[in-house]
Amino acid sequence: MPQETNISGKTDRKKRGKKGAGNMDEIAKTIFAPIYPVIAKNVLDRFGITGGVCIDIGSGPASLAIAIARQSDLRVIALDNSAEMQETAARNIADAGLAGRIELLCGDVHAIPLPDDSADLIISRGSMFFWDEIRTAFREIYRVLRPGGKTCIGGGFGNKELFASVSATMIKKYPEWEMKNKKRMSPENIDRFRTMLEEIGVPEYEIISGDGCFWIVLAKTTPGALAYGA
Repeated sequence: MPQETNISGKTDRKKRGKKGAGNMDEIAKTIFAPIYPVIAKNVLDRFGITGGVCIDIGSGPASLAIAIARQSDLRVIALDNSAEMQETAARNIADAGLAGRIELLCGDVHAIPLPDDSADLIISRGSMFFWDEIRTAFREIYRVLRPGGKTCIGGGFGNKELFASVSATMIKKYPEWEMKNKKRMSPENIDRFRTMLEEIGVPEYEIISGDGCFWIVLAKTTPGALAYGA
């Protein structure tokens, strides 16, 4: 009889990880496929940052990282803490012909394995709602952001037409998705992140919300990290 798990459960966890990575990759390549080029264009047009280093945090199958690389001269670092997800991302990056432009980095947003003031642009779509300690995560993000750099971290679909289209398909396929998405984009959740940014002392930030989106834009004017704060 084939082994499904060992005493520590590692084999079983690896199988679940591969299945989860495969499911995410499938959705990214089908239902969500149209949103990534639009989000990338929106970010690049808004900030005008087209060269230097971009970090995609919680990059998953690298769909947004690939879209950013295709539309700019940025060197992109795809950061994710799942080895199985990064295996999937590696295949997608190679298939896109961008292996020389996108670097895979296995790491945790709560302890980003990069030096201070490393990135000109930091992006993340959909992952911050799953971070264990948002204060620690955003201190780390601010630490690795270069002076003059920007972030676009949160969730969204590119525009209201894509939001309507993707939502209709997701609700039909996964009825529970509607409630989960509403909770993530709710005024209460937005206030939770705003309170956190004030508590950790971020000197300059903007929250963009509406039409199914919620993005946090940080700006940095001086080198270094935030004081530890609350």
